[in-house]
Amino acid sequence: MIERTELAPGYAISRLVHGGWQFSSGHRLSDAQLDDAVGVLMASADLGVTTFDCADIYTGVEELYGRFLRAWSEEGTGASIQIHTKFVPDYSDLPDVDRGYVRRIVHRSLARLGVERVDLVQFYWWREEVPGMEDAASWLAELRDEGKIRHVAVTNMDAARLARIRDTGVEVVSNQVQYSLLDRRVEGPLAARCAETGMRLVAFGTLAGGFLTDRWLGKSDPARGGKLGDLANRSLVKYRLIIEEFGGWDAYQALLETLADIARACGVEISAVAVRFVLDQPHVAAVIAGATRMGQMSRNAVAFRVRLDASDHARIRALTDAAPGPAGDVFELERDREGPHGRIMKYDLNRTTG
Repeated sequence: MIERTELAPGYAISRLVHGGWQFSSGHRLSDAQLDDAVGVLMASADLGVTTFDCADIYTGVEELYGRFLRAWSEEGTGASIQIHTKFVPDYSDLPDVDRGYVRRIVHRSLARLGVERVDLVQFYWWREEVPGMEDAASWLAELRDEGKIRHVAVTNMDAARLARIRDTGVEVVSNQVQYSLLDRRVEGPLAARCAETGMRLVAFGTLAGGFLTDRWLGKSDPARGGKLGDLANRSLVKYRLIIEEFGGWDAYQALLETLADIARACGVEISAVAVRFVLDQPHVAAVIAGATRMGQMSRNAVAFRVRLDASDHARIRALTDAAPGPAGDVFELERDREGPHGRIMKYDLNRTTG
């Protein structure tokens, strides 16, 4: 049921990736929102979701994935698992990032995961004014050549930064970026870069933290009067801001109504249509979805039963093309530390993850 694709020659992943951010202690999940984590990950793998995403800065998640890998290995009957992590040096540390810093973080990830080689490391560099991005990419490539990393990738990088990295001779296989019906910033210069180089996209935020689901159809705005702090977690705050960029609550509800109509015709829920739409876009290798409860990933996987025709895409595009935003390049809003999107970001998490 789960589609697969080659992210690079000889390296295939599931087109549905189990994301780890919601397992992080920084996401503020309560015990009531979190089933036994290893069991949830095992259920995803049993389903055919064999690719799992985490990060050096997701507190506790690499260790969790290490426990999952040991449990999966002990079971001894399943498919091979791909683990993707990240290298995100702390905002404050960027002036001091050297070869030793890069090696320390990557070796720490290997130790947490309990592996000798990680399948994919996705790299980000916070500050344009601080030199060293190209050097850091080269040091990751050294670790790849030593067999510690299988593939080097990036996250939240725009086309200009990707060109600079490629000029060093480092080829990246993918770029993990926010991409949903509410946020199509990747369809600008980045899409052209993908067409030129063959780099693939791994999309996160495709369900907008749950806003692109049946749960919100016809509901009133939870942030009336600008009270974003009343939302349950930082993920909802983040994507409620994206809804505002999209055109506001009424425009978002109009999109949900169209998605619901298409979903009913397909015999599925809104989430399946939202995921399928992104999977259908050029250059998209996979979609990352979070699941912390039993059954959640099965509902996400229903997207692979959906086939959207040209008229479905046209109906959806009529609404998304009319939206004023989000505007700008990939991650541009989030890089502005003084703006609403940047103010909710957390920047120095490697210092707190040990």
